[in-house]
Amino acid sequence: TTTSFDLPRYVLGDSAMQQMAQSSVFLSGMGGLGVEIAKNIVLAGVKVLTLHDTKQCETWDLGSNFFLRQDDVLTQRNRAVAVHPRVAELNPYVHVDTSSSSLDLSTDLCFLKRYQCVILTEARLSLQKKINDFCHFHQPPIRFIGCDAYGICVRVFCDFGDQFEVSDPTGEEAKEMFIQNITQGNPGVVTCMDSRTHGLQTGQSVLFREVNGMDTLNGTARQVTVLSPYSFAVGDTSCLRPYAHGGFFLLVKTPRTYSFETMEQQLSEPQVLTPDFSKPEAPLQIHAAMLALDAFQEQHNRLPNIGCCQDAEVLVKLTEEVNHTLTNRVMNSELVRCLSRTAQGSLPPLAAAVGGIASQEVLKALTGKFAPLQQWFYLDAIEVVKPLLSLSAEEFSPRGDRYDGLRACIGETMCLELHKLRVFMVGCGAIGCEMLKNFALLGVGLAKSSGEVCVTDPDLIEKSNLNRQFLFRSQHIQKPKSTTAAVATLEINPEMQVDAHLNKVCPARRYVDSRSVSNQKALLDSGTMGTKGHTEIIVPNLTESYNSHRDPPEEEIPFCTLKSFPAVIEHTIQWARDKFESAFAHKPTIYNMFWQTHSSAEAVLQRMQQRETLEGAFQVVKLLSRRPSQWEHCIILARLKFDKYFKRKALQLLHSFPLDTRLKDGSLFWQSPKRPPSPIEFDLKDTLHFSFVVSAARLYAEIYNIPYSEKDLSQEAVSRMLSEITVPEYRPAEKRIETDENVKKPDQMKLSVSSEEEREAIAQLEEAITADHVTPERLRMSPRLFEKDDDLNGHMDFVASASSLRARMYSIEVADRLKTKRIAGKIIPAIATATAAVAGLVSLELVKVVGGYGFESFNNCFFNLAIPVMVLTEAAPTSSFSIWDRWTVWGHQHFSLSDFISAVLVHYGIEPTMVVHGVKMLYVPVMPGHNKRLKLTMQKLIKPSVDRRYVDLTVSFAPESDGDEDLPGPPVRYYFSPDGEAHTA
Repeated sequence: TTTSFDLPRYVLGDSAMQQMAQSSVFLSGMGGLGVEIAKNIVLAGVKVLTLHDTKQCETWDLGSNFFLRQDDVLTQRNRAVAVHPRVAELNPYVHVDTSSSSLDLSTDLCFLKRYQCVILTEARLSLQKKINDFCHFHQPPIRFIGCDAYGICVRVFCDFGDQFEVSDPTGEEAKEMFIQNITQGNPGVVTCMDSRTHGLQTGQSVLFREVNGMDTLNGTARQVTVLSPYSFAVGDTSCLRPYAHGGFFLLVKTPRTYSFETMEQQLSEPQVLTPDFSKPEAPLQIHAAMLALDAFQEQHNRLPNIGCCQDAEVLVKLTEEVNHTLTNRVMNSELVRCLSRTAQGSLPPLAAAVGGIASQEVLKALTGKFAPLQQWFYLDAIEVVKPLLSLSAEEFSPRGDRYDGLRACIGETMCLELHKLRVFMVGCGAIGCEMLKNFALLGVGLAKSSGEVCVTDPDLIEKSNLNRQFLFRSQHIQKPKSTTAAVATLEINPEMQVDAHLNKVCPARRYVDSRSVSNQKALLDSGTMGTKGHTEIIVPNLTESYNSHRDPPEEEIPFCTLKSFPAVIEHTIQWARDKFESAFAHKPTIYNMFWQTHSSAEAVLQRMQQRETLEGAFQVVKLLSRRPSQWEHCIILARLKFDKYFKRKALQLLHSFPLDTRLKDGSLFWQSPKRPPSPIEFDLKDTLHFSFVVSAARLYAEIYNIPYSEKDLSQEAVSRMLSEITVPEYRPAEKRIETDENVKKPDQMKLSVSSEEEREAIAQLEEAITADHVTPERLRMSPRLFEKDDDLNGHMDFVASASSLRARMYSIEVADRLKTKRIAGKIIPAIATATAAVAGLVSLELVKVVGGYGFESFNNCFFNLAIPVMVLTEAAPTSSFSIWDRWTVWGHQHFSLSDFISAVLVHYGIEPTMVVHGVKMLYVPVMPGHNKRLKLTMQKLIKPSVDRRYVDLTVSFAPESDGDEDLPGPPVRYYFSPDGEAHTA
């Protein structure tokens, strides 16, 4: 059945999900970072999670821990006990318990033996080292993760033991790549078909299948040496038979063993991940600074005081001492001082980002899926704090409210700016929920400051949302996302003003980007796919807009491939999905629209007899004449469809193109990627055949409003009816089959109807009218909207069985139901770890936008938590002029087009080659007569209304290189008079 686990299953796979469901995890420290990790791993689905904390709730905690409430502070509850019920309700399949026992250097650690993974947050380094040693040398090793967040700096440390085996280092789905050629030689060279890039790396192995000629390669795996994006060498093929045609290869998933050192061993020569290649030394700088911070705590039994310059200088000296113990000595005094001044504070978005990353490492530790972090990850937000260093210490001092932790990092003035911010957020799904949580902790859009968060989402909450849209619970299913999330956000921070809407914004990204440009507003864009995530920051007059670049269009499957020549399982799944749409959604909709337009069957018959063209009439009459009236008829219809789809189609293709058919160049017609079909004979005992007929019959009954019972669906009842059906033998017709060479696209095809079909349709309609079959009920159908998540409705049964049968017919490896559902439902795999990380990173950029920071402060990001890799890059800068610019030209009554062009040249340095007003081309030199327009006044050309003050014009200018297209300039606002007043005629 469909569960809230389906989307993580698409990312991690069934095996990994089962391993997690048998794992126990110990998590210490219920501050902002700890609760972030708890949320993510409970949503992913472990067996047991123990939340450990010895501290009581304080007002300070409300600014970083989104599962604490004011009540918890007033009653001074233990933090683990306070968050327990809210963590536990995220996933009823996870047993969540708590511990408030002391955990220090004298604690007996034997209790940790029952856990597979131990995570420490808010723990001194000395304690981390002790517990890490215990875990590392235990047999089998207990996976250890240490996590720390101090102000603007965060770190993650992983130790999964001496020998940690990973079954699938990348998690990328192995795709079938078709082969163009394989040479005989040493080495033999494989070339991909249609110049497709193989995406392989030297040292990986590929498995060959269905190769003709050089067939001894089939079923063997060979290591590759990459030669180009389209070719690679596979060792000696000189003794093999010559390659003839066909075949494909798949990447072989090779398990890999990773070796980890203890934290003590790693301190002096750490293995670090570098997220920002413009600052390659930053991870080691933070490593040294945070080790010095650990030393400061040991010496003073506290963290450096907020904004204290003396403590900052002490930390600088300690960092210098730490550096003497490191192999690579690097120091950044500015970073150390920023860390010292903010160490007591918290930046919630930074905790969210590193919490997502650390949580993914927990899942790796439990499952052996994806490459683990080796062994340190460091991230800083110095760009957020650096512009604020000149402010007085009082700016950062505590005021006794929930924002004290944030205030310690960014100061009171910036907090107030966040409070009065007005934000519009499109979408309230996984990332949207995470963003609202971050807004609540940052104090964005407070009612008392006239701030607001306006969120819009037309969707309702589904069961499958619950695994990563953490503001929703099972009782919220089928309620609107936006309004439900708004209520949940106010529970985190009651001071916010959240305005929820159900409006659809589409096509979201490009439309919202165009509105942000026209209104000169910043846009923060983010997205995830599985373990991958990206953020893009768009700031007026500093960066490019989203529309400044275009993603490559999605590759569409050719019509003829879907119709007759599927080669991979994606083709058969898409074909099955299209059949569902056509039979159970499109045709019933057309049928209903036709009878809403035409008053009666008699009137339609009369017009058809007079040879009038009625759009859709022939299809509608066919549906009417073949309309089943009882359940048995639906079974018959489904059984006939089986023969049509899986037997007759194959017979027709093989009749039109026998196996020995050759093309004009002498090559075989049936060669890779074309696969010859094999007709399938219906077999009552085959569960796949039975599933197709029953699911199709159910859907026919539902669109035709025919009742049926559970008893009708039983194997006994259906089998009895099927055994009584006689299907006539099929004789192949002499008709044209669409191939790559002669196929027309659907939008180019015109429906032509023969006179014989006209006569048949008229006769069918006459017969239906005579038999009194054209009742109001029979002129209505009930279209079915494909719903992938309801396993009781039969929709996925139809698509899965139809796809699998077609795959069998073409000798394509069948996909399981989960993969079929993902492709048919166009599901984007999602997991809470990536959404938490991406929302945290983009929320950090929001603080910079609010502060009006310069271009160099902003970062775009791409990450893949599976590998793991994170790449921070500068935002794309604007050119000499950009879409953010607004040019203005002031005219007068006698101002000519020539004057306008000259004014643009003088004021803005370019000479327009084209001037357009809306859809009207005022000046295009290549068009006849347009050069004469240069002398005409702007008023004569535009013909504005009397009260019009200005118009917005579009200009283009010549490109730098010959042959390129003209380049668009910014909008030009042309005022008809020098003072901007309405002109007079």
